[in-house]
Amino acid sequence: MLFSKMELAPELLKAIDELEFVVPTPIQKEVIPVLLKEKRDIIGLAQTGTGKTAAFGLPALQDIDLSANYPQLLVLSPTRELCLQITRDLENFGKHMRQLSIVAVYGGASIDKQIGQLKRGAHIVVATPGRAHDLVRRKKIDLSSVATLVLDEADEMLKMGFREDLDAILEKTPREKSTLLFSATMSAEINRIARTYMNNPLEITAGTKNAGADNVTHIFHMISARNRYKALKRIVDYYPDIYGIVFCRTRQETKDVAASLMKEGYNAEALHGDLSQAQRDYVMQKFRNRSLNLLVATDVAARGLDVDNLTHVVNYNLPDDTEVYTHRSGRTGRAGKTGIAISIINLRERGRISQIEKVLRKKMTELPVPLGEEICERQLFSMIEKMRESDVDEQRIMPYMSRVNQMLSDLSKEEIIKRFVSTEFNRFLNYYREAPDLNVAEDGKRDTKPGGRERRKRGERSMSRVVFNIGKGKGITKRDVIDFVSAVAGNQKVHIGEIEIFRRATAVEVESSQAKKVIEGMNSVIFEGINVEAAENYEFTGQESEPRFRKPKGEKKRKREKRRG
Repeated sequence: MLFSKMELAPELLKAIDELEFVVPTPIQKEVIPVLLKEKRDIIGLAQTGTGKTAAFGLPALQDIDLSANYPQLLVLSPTRELCLQITRDLENFGKHMRQLSIVAVYGGASIDKQIGQLKRGAHIVVATPGRAHDLVRRKKIDLSSVATLVLDEADEMLKMGFREDLDAILEKTPREKSTLLFSATMSAEINRIARTYMNNPLEITAGTKNAGADNVTHIFHMISARNRYKALKRIVDYYPDIYGIVFCRTRQETKDVAASLMKEGYNAEALHGDLSQAQRDYVMQKFRNRSLNLLVATDVAARGLDVDNLTHVVNYNLPDDTEVYTHRSGRTGRAGKTGIAISIINLRERGRISQIEKVLRKKMTELPVPLGEEICERQLFSMIEKMRESDVDEQRIMPYMSRVNQMLSDLSKEEIIKRFVSTEFNRFLNYYREAPDLNVAEDGKRDTKPGGRERRKRGERSMSRVVFNIGKGKGITKRDVIDFVSAVAGNQKVHIGEIEIFRRATAVEVESSQAKKVIEGMNSVIFEGINVEAAENYEFTGQESEPRFRKPKGEKKRKREKRRG
C-alpha cells in the first residue's frame, strides 16, 4: 500500500509528497487505515523511530475542525526534545491546512508564554506530562473537548515517574475520546492504563512484542574491565563514519569518557543531568547537525531523544535493566535503515548476554576488539574513498595548480601517493604501532582462537608518572602540559598518557624510556615566573582537593650534587 492510495485529504497528501514519503512503515500501514475508518482506542507496540507520529498524526489532522479554536488533539510525550520533534512533524504534515494552530508546552521554558499561546487558541497541544498537569491545576488549559489523546512512549513516561501526572490529566479528558497509546514494551503499568482508561483497545504490533528492531545488528566485545576505554577508542576508530550515542552508567562516567574523547581529538560531548536546559539544547543542536559524531549520555539524559540516522549505539556499560538495552539499541536502525548496537563487557558480565538475548529474541554476536592493523586498514581505505568522492572546485583550485605541479615535479605519482597517505595517516600508524590485543577468552586469558590473533599480539607500553610543582592555582592547563612536554623532548616524539592537574601540582604520564629526559627538560622551564621542579613519582600528602607534594627521599640531595658537578 502507498500513501497515495490511502483516503487522506489532499492537503495532507500534498505535504506527504513534499516530504518524499511514498511507502508507509509497518506501524503506519496498520494504524492509519483503521483510524480513517473508525474512531477507536489503539495500543501500538513499536520501537522508537518507526514512524509513530505519522501513524497517529495524519488521521488526527484529518479530523481537526479548523473553525473550532480549542484543543482537539492532545499528545503527551516524556521529554522536551520529543515534544518539540512531534510538534515539528505535525507542523510539516499540516502545513497546507490554513490557520492550523499547534502549541508545544514543556518544562524548562516560560509557562507564562505558553499560557499566552494557549489563550490565543490551539487545535493541537503537544505536552510533557509535568507541564500539562501544571496547566490543568492552574486551569489554564481546557481538555473537555479533546477528541483524540495520544500517549507516545508511554513506557518511558511511566519509568520517569509521571504516573500521577498521567492519571490526573486523563481524568480531565472526556470519556468519548479516542485514546492511542504507543509503547516499545508491554509492561504491567501499560496494562493498568489500558484497563483503566481505554475502551476495548485494538492491539497492533509492528515487529515482535518487547523485541529489538530487526534491522539492528547486536555485537559484544569481551575485554578486561581496565581496558574498557581503550576498547571504546578502537570501536570508534574502526568505524570512521560513526554517528552514535555512547551510553554510560553514571553522570561522572559520562563526563570522564566525553572529556577523554575530546582531549584526544574526537568530536564528542557529554549529555547528563548536571547540564542546564540551555546547555542541553546547545549540545543536542550540535549533535543533530552532525557537528558531533558522538554523544556520551546516561539513560536518564537520553530519554526521549529523537535523532535520525544514528549508525551506532555503544554500551560502554550494560544497563541494569535488560529492557533498557532494547530502548538503547532501538535508537539506531530506524525508519528502515540498518544500525549496529555494540556492548563492551567484561568476564563477570558474560551471563547478562543470554538475558538480553531472551528479551531481544535474537542472538548477539561476539566479535574480537579490532587490532591496530585492522583499524589502520579501515581508516586508510575510508580516507582514500572520501578523497575519490570529494568535489573539486575547478574555478578556485586552478590558480594554484601550476605552482603545485611545479613543487611536485620531481616526485613520481607513486611517491606523491605515498607521501599524501603518510601525511594524513601517521597519527593512526603511530598510535597503533604497538597496540596490544585487548581481547580475553572465557577463561580470562588472552584470546588464542584460530585466526592468528595471538600471533599479532603486541606488548603494553610502559608509562611513568612525572610530577611537577605547578597546578590549578597558577592557571596551568592540559594544553600547557602537552606543550611543555613536547618542547623539552625536542625532535623526539613523546607518548603522553593521563594528565591530572591538582591545585598545587600536576602529574603527567610519559613513556618510561622518555621520563628522564622529560624531567631534566622540565626542570629548566619557567612558568608564570616560577621555576618548574619535576621528578618521577612524587609522594602526595594532604586532602585530594588540595594535595601537597614532597619529593622522594634523597631527591634534594641529588639535585644539589648535580648543580655542584
